[in-house]
Amino acid sequence: MAEKQLKVTYIKSKIGYNKNQAKILEALGFTKLNQTKIFPDNASIRGSLYHVRHMVLVEEI
Repeated sequence: MAEKQLKVTYIKSKIGYNKNQAKILEALGFTKLNQTKIFPDNASIRGSLYHVRHMVLVEEI
């Protein structure tokens, strides 16, 4: 059985938000708006996404 994955799209600018949230986005590898990345569905990724949930769109695939 294949491991679940998350499709994450960076949809809102980090300008004007907490610097820690900007660092989380950089750690996830986002550099440009509307960029999409695929991540494994695990607790560490979900925890990071929780902190920036207002700036990203998350879909389970």
